[in-house]
Amino acid sequence: MDEDTPALFELRQAVPPATYGLGEVEELDLGSTHAPGHSDDLSEGEPPQSEELALWEEATPRARRATRVWADLTHERSLFDRGARLVAGVDEVGRGALAGPVAVGVCVVDPTTQLPPVGLTDSKELSHEARALLVPMIQGWAVASAVGLATPEEIDECGIVGALRLAGQRALGEIMQRLGPVDTVLLDGSHNWLSEPVQDLFDAVTSDQQTIDGYEEPRVVTRVKADLACASVAGASILAKEHRDAIMRELDHDFPHYGWVTNKGYASSGHTYALTTRGPTPHHRMSWRLPGVDADAAVNGEA
Repeated sequence: MDEDTPALFELRQAVPPATYGLGEVEELDLGSTHAPGHSDDLSEGEPPQSEELALWEEATPRARRATRVWADLTHERSLFDRGARLVAGVDEVGRGALAGPVAVGVCVVDPTTQLPPVGLTDSKELSHEARALLVPMIQGWAVASAVGLATPEEIDECGIVGALRLAGQRALGEIMQRLGPVDTVLLDGSHNWLSEPVQDLFDAVTSDQQTIDGYEEPRVVTRVKADLACASVAGASILAKEHRDAIMRELDHDFPHYGWVTNKGYASSGHTYALTTRGPTPHHRMSWRLPGVDADAAVNGEA
C-alpha cells in the first residue's frame, strides 16, 4: 500500500471505553443481490475509482473476494419509491458476547445518495483491515452515521433486547438531533427489537424505557440478511463492529488475561479459562450464565 494508506485505517470517531458507561413493523420482500462489479441500476453517481478498488482488494483475502456479493441500494430505493425521506440502516454487534457493551450502528441514506463504497457487505465477512479501510469511506458516503452503546450494567438491568433498544435509540437520537426525524429504519433480521413494546393499560413501565434526546420513533422495516444485501445496513454493521472492537482492545489493557484483543468478549477457551481461574470483571454481563462462574462469584476488579 502507499505510505499514506494507514491514515485510512484510523477510526475517525474512536470512543474511549469510559463513554460506554418504534412504529409499524413491515417485512420487506426478499430480492436478488448483485454480483461484484454489477452496478445498481437504481443508484446514481460515478462508479468506484480504481484506486479505491485496489486498496480494498489488498485488504481483503482472495478467497473471500472470489464469492463476494456486495451490498447495494436496491432495497433502500424501493423504500424511497414508497415515500420514505430518510432511511436509516441499523445493525447490532455484541449481542452474544459474555463481556463488553452491545453496539448498534446506524447509517442514513436519502434519495440523492450515490453508489456505496466498494466492498460493502456484512462486517463478519470482512477482515479487520478491510473494515477499518471502509470506516472513513462509509462516514463520508452516508448522509449521517452514529454508533450507540449500552453497557454490561444496562444489559443486566434491561435484558439484552432492552439494551439493544437503548443503544439503537441513542444512535438514532444523536442523528435526529442533527437531521430531524428519520422516518424509516431498515433493520437487519426478522425481529423488531428497536420499537418500544406495546404497553397494556395495566402494565407497569419497564425499566429499559428511557427518554432519549432527539429520538422519535420511526417506522421499522425488517429484512433477513439485510447486512449482506442492503448498503445502509452493511455500513451500520461495519461501523458498529469496528467501534465495539476498538473498545474491547482498550479494555484488554486493564484485563489482559481474558483475551479480548482476539475474542472481543465472546466465549473462547482462553476466555472461559480466565473466568474459571480469575473470576468475572466489571465488564462481564453478570446476569448471564458465565461459564465456570458461580452465580454469587465476586467480581475481579483488578487486572
